[in-house]
Amino acid sequence: MKALRYFGPRDVRYESMDDPVLHDDRDVLVKVTGCAICGSDLHIYHGEGFSEDLGFCVGHEAVGEVVEIGRGVRRLKSGDKVMISAAVGCGACPACLRGDVIRCETGSAGCYGLSSKLQGSQAEAVRVPAGDFNAALIPEGITEDQALLMTDGMATAWYGARNADISSGKTAAVVGLGPIGLMAVEQAFVLGAARVFAIDPVAERRAIAETLGATALHPDDAVETIRELTRGRMVDSTVEAVGHARTIDLALNLAARRGTVSVIGVNQDRRFDFPMARAFMMGLTFRIGTCSVQETWPELIPLVQAGRLKPERVISHRLPLSDGAEAYAMFDGRKDGALKMILTP
Repeated sequence: MKALRYFGPRDVRYESMDDPVLHDDRDVLVKVTGCAICGSDLHIYHGEGFSEDLGFCVGHEAVGEVVEIGRGVRRLKSGDKVMISAAVGCGACPACLRGDVIRCETGSAGCYGLSSKLQGSQAEAVRVPAGDFNAALIPEGITEDQALLMTDGMATAWYGARNADISSGKTAAVVGLGPIGLMAVEQAFVLGAARVFAIDPVAERRAIAETLGATALHPDDAVETIRELTRGRMVDSTVEAVGHARTIDLALNLAARRGTVSVIGVNQDRRFDFPMARAFMMGLTFRIGTCSVQETWPELIPLVQAGRLKPERVISHRLPLSDGAEAYAMFDGRKDGALKMILTP
């Protein structure tokens, strides 16, 4: 099959590789009909990856059609249209059965496309372990684009917004307006935020946030402007969707007394100079981590079906998988208004 394979910093190639095969009775093989580039894929693209492997298939956001199932698969069959959770677990332990992949009790928690251990989904086909759990039928009333965004990005935004304790009447801020950040802006309003500040250096991204109802600000002006607009109270809930030390620090500087800062941007730093004394005196809550995608679906699916959330608005480009290297370069360079890049095998 053809796939996007990683060979080093900024070296992603559209090449042939072995077709996936069933490894276990619970595996499912899926013909990919759509996949996407996630912001966290750029860490691998930049050479800041999670493995020293070379030649593995990248990507962890995909939808497709089931083409083969193992003997132990009960819920899915060939021909089913499915969305594939970026986060995988064993699907059988108590934690996984609650949807909490991060706490998988068998040590099976993982993600596609970080190494050759579990090949990625930016390919013509992908093997899904524990397919009954790690893939799900695309629900009625959900488009393929919406389902694709729910495989990771939208779920991560929701996890971040929930971790920020956004609720009715609160002020919220989102730092970083890539696809996940923009979805977090929309979700903050759905969760009841009275006002949302959207912060990013890219003017085009700020403009999109304004169409969602947010007050958009450049990072250089954010602290002073928010201090003025809130009469010194600052922000109750902040979602940081970049992962850089400077943006995490900005998020902390926006926090009100007893405020909450939720970091979902992937951070590769070994250490961060956390303002412990200030956090203690202000009673701040700080949360950081990644989500269990399956855990978010019961809340997100009805909101998308009802039209309350429209994640497809962040899609900016559609390209064939064969143009994957170009798509990575565009997304990395924020060229031509690049946000969510959809690739079609």
